[in-house]
Amino acid sequence: MSNIDNNPFAASAGDNPFNDPSVTQVTNSHVETVDQFNPFPDHSTGGLASHTTPATTSLYQPAVLQPSTEPSPQATAAAAQAKLLKQQEELERKAAELDRREHELQSRGPTGKENNWPPLPKFFPIKPCFYQDFSEEIPPEYQRVCKMMYYLWMFNCVTLFLNLLACLAMFITDSSGGMDFGLSILWLVLFAPCSFLCWYRPIYKALKTDSSFSFFFFFFVFFCQVVIFIIQAVGIPRWGNSGWITAFTVITTNKAVGAIMIIVAILFTICGVLSVILLKMVHSMYRRTGASFQKAQQEFSQGVFTNKNFQTAAAGAAQGAFQQNN
Repeated sequence: MSNIDNNPFAASAGDNPFNDPSVTQVTNSHVETVDQFNPFPDHSTGGLASHTTPATTSLYQPAVLQPSTEPSPQATAAAAQAKLLKQQEELERKAAELDRREHELQSRGPTGKENNWPPLPKFFPIKPCFYQDFSEEIPPEYQRVCKMMYYLWMFNCVTLFLNLLACLAMFITDSSGGMDFGLSILWLVLFAPCSFLCWYRPIYKALKTDSSFSFFFFFFVFFCQVVIFIIQAVGIPRWGNSGWITAFTVITTNKAVGAIMIIVAILFTICGVLSVILLKMVHSMYRRTGASFQKAQQEFSQGVFTNKNFQTAAAGAAQGAFQQNN
């Protein structure tokens, strides 16, 4: 019956987990429980005061709110405007540099070298128009004749200027010499540049390139120059030349002015004599170069047909004729 009184639902001693020896050993020990643990034991703090550890400086600074670094719209617009102004200045500088180079290219002759004649100062508004170098462009056997032609041109310019002064002196002493003085100014202004362009530059080019056309052009114009030298040396009255006839006419009334005119007449005579001598020298050189009239015609035709202005004019005329026919 004892077995019947037992509770069948009661847990057996072997099934109770707290009956485990390891658990009962801990519960029966004198170890303080968590509730009884005192983190601040009651003991003297005198030793702790003597062993106080100094506080160390933290390596990390406290967080500080930084102001916003985004620029304002006004600052952005000002920076953009300053950038545009800088770009504009750079473009203007480059444009000025391009203009300077363009002027330098325009001042150079067909050879690509900078013009050096007439020799004018740098600050002068008019720049040199021609390039001239005897030792570089003229063959050695022709340099002497070419330089003599250049010296003849300069001598002629000096003579024309002295002729102007002589005519001025005659006009001061005699009011009837006003026509001679006016014509003397015209001859100086006309003959000085025209003689350079019409006979000196052609002979320079002819000796430089052995051009038959330049030789023929020089012969034609320089023959006219020789005739002008003779007329100037003769000195026909009222023609603006202080030649022999005018000088002897004036010396009877005013010896000082007459003496000045005689000096100018001598200079005109020297120009005429030198021009004849140089004409013969150039002609002999021309015959040795093998130039001919046929070569001159070929050079002229080639120069005309390759000229851009002539090609433009011919194209315009052909187009106009074609439109009229249609």
